[in-house]
Amino acid sequence: MRDPLVLDSVTHLPAEARGCVALCASHGAVFAAWYAADRGVAAVILHDAGIGRDRAGIAGLAWLAAYGVPAAALGHRTARIGDGADCAARGVLTAVNLPAQALGVAVGMRAAEALRLLAAADLPPAPPVPPMAETRSELALAAQGGVRVVALDSNSLVRAEDAGHVIVTGSHGGLLGGRPETAVKHPVRAAVYNDAGIGIDRAGISRLPVLDARGIAAATVSAESARIGEALSTWRDGIVSAVNETAARMGGRIGQTCRDIVAAILDHRS
Repeated sequence: MRDPLVLDSVTHLPAEARGCVALCASHGAVFAAWYAADRGVAAVILHDAGIGRDRAGIAGLAWLAAYGVPAAALGHRTARIGDGADCAARGVLTAVNLPAQALGVAVGMRAAEALRLLAAADLPPAPPVPPMAETRSELALAAQGGVRVVALDSNSLVRAEDAGHVIVTGSHGGLLGGRPETAVKHPVRAAVYNDAGIGIDRAGISRLPVLDARGIAAATVSAESARIGEALSTWRDGIVSAVNETAARMGGRIGQTCRDIVAAILDHRS
C-alpha cells in the first residue's frame, strides 16, 4: 500500500501520482477533478470550497463518479482551503461520491480516516479521460485607459504580461500552505477571486492582506454568487464579499458586483 499524497493544490500532483490516493486542498469543481483523473490518481479528496452556486465546489465528485473514481470533499468550516496539511489534520467530509461510498467512506468522517480507507482498498489508477482546459480570455469591453481586464479560470494562468492589469479569476482567495509568495505570481493592478465560503480561519480570503502589502487591490466574490473555478461566472455573477484596503481606497466595497468593483478600480487615479 502506497502512502497517500497530501498537497496544497491539485496542480502539485507529480507524474508519479498515478495509482496513488491523494488529498488535494483545491476546490472540488470539475476542472480540479479532471486534473486529478488526468494524473491517474486512484482516488482523491478535495475541498468543498463552500459548495456555493450550482454546487460548483463539489461538482467534480459526480464527474469522477462517471469514471468510477472514488472521491470526496471536506468542509470549508473544518479545514483551510489551499492547505493540504491542515485538511489532513482537521478536515471532515461533507460530500462523498458513490464509488467512495461503496468503500465505506461517509459524510462526517475525518479526512485522515477516509484517506486510510481509500489507500487500503488497493484501487486502480483513474481511466483515461478526455482533454479539458482552463480558459483565459480578455474582457475587451471592460478595458480602460490602457489597462486590460483578463478573465482566468485559475490564478495559475497569470502571466508576466498581466503586470499592471486587472485579473478576474475563478480561483479561491486562499494562500497555498499559508505562503505569501503564492498570492499572485506577477504585480497585477488588481485581482478578484472566489471566497470559497470564507471558511475556517478566514482561509478563503487570505490572499487579500498579502496583496495589500504589495499595493495590489484585491477582492473576493461570494461562492454563493459565482461558480468557483469559472472566471466568467466571477465576472458576470459575482457579488463582492471582501475587499482589501487598497481596493477600498479605489472605491471597492462589499456588495458591489464584480463588474462594478473592477470599474471603480479602473476609474481610480492614484
